[in-house]
Amino acid sequence: MNNLPPDESPTPYVPPPSEASPREVIPLSWSDPMRWLVLGWRDLTAYPGISLFYGLAFWCMALVLGAVFRAKPEFTMTIASGCLLVGPFLAMGLYEVSRRRELGLAAGFVTSMTCWKTHLRSMGLLVGVLIVLELLWGRASLVVIAVFFNTGMPSSVGVVQAVFNPGNWEFVLAYTLVGSAFAALVFAITVVSIPMILDRDTDAITAAIGSIEVVVMQPGVMLLWGALIVALVTGALLLPWALGLVLAGPLLGHATWHAYRGSVRWL
Repeated sequence: MNNLPPDESPTPYVPPPSEASPREVIPLSWSDPMRWLVLGWRDLTAYPGISLFYGLAFWCMALVLGAVFRAKPEFTMTIASGCLLVGPFLAMGLYEVSRRRELGLAAGFVTSMTCWKTHLRSMGLLVGVLIVLELLWGRASLVVIAVFFNTGMPSSVGVVQAVFNPGNWEFVLAYTLVGSAFAALVFAITVVSIPMILDRDTDAITAAIGSIEVVVMQPGVMLLWGALIVALVTGALLLPWALGLVLAGPLLGHATWHAYRGSVRWL
């Protein structure tokens, strides 16, 4: 029953203004990804000791993942989840070095290793989302293998030969499409979200949405940036013992900070 006087009506609800800082996506040029790599290289050479420490950490993660895949392939997904858990926190340390250098502040090993402490909640949620996506990716891969693989389940030793067997072309096509879809989603969510969390202390959802906005509004340039990342990582892995990751890892970490600074402007 309405107890309001006849001449009065309920005041419509007006939501409070958002506390999130307004931002806009900066228009990008095709030369920007190379500029980010140049700036990242300058950060790396300015702090070679810190940068190479993180490069060695990424290299060790790759060695462990490869060793597990060769010896116990059934545990590969577990180790990959562990890498997803640790990797973003390591990357944030590189972003902190680039952030402090941009501000004219001295960067130290301790500050780079502890910068995540004030952003633990947002980082934890974002990493959780990545792990869920990885698990979904793994499940989708099993479905594709079950439906399309025609010559028996490949072993870890002969996986390349088995996958590219002419009788498995439907599997290769389906697996590539599914893998590309998940990879594109992970890239869109993470391309600038972690630097945004570090820089503005945004929550994980806001950071992920902001990262997706950058990719949606600048698809061509961000596709080029993703291709450069894949090319550098692939080239690093092809070197003996994947030693290229010692340089490629920190280079891409520093460059990612500049990708964020070059693509997002806070108003």
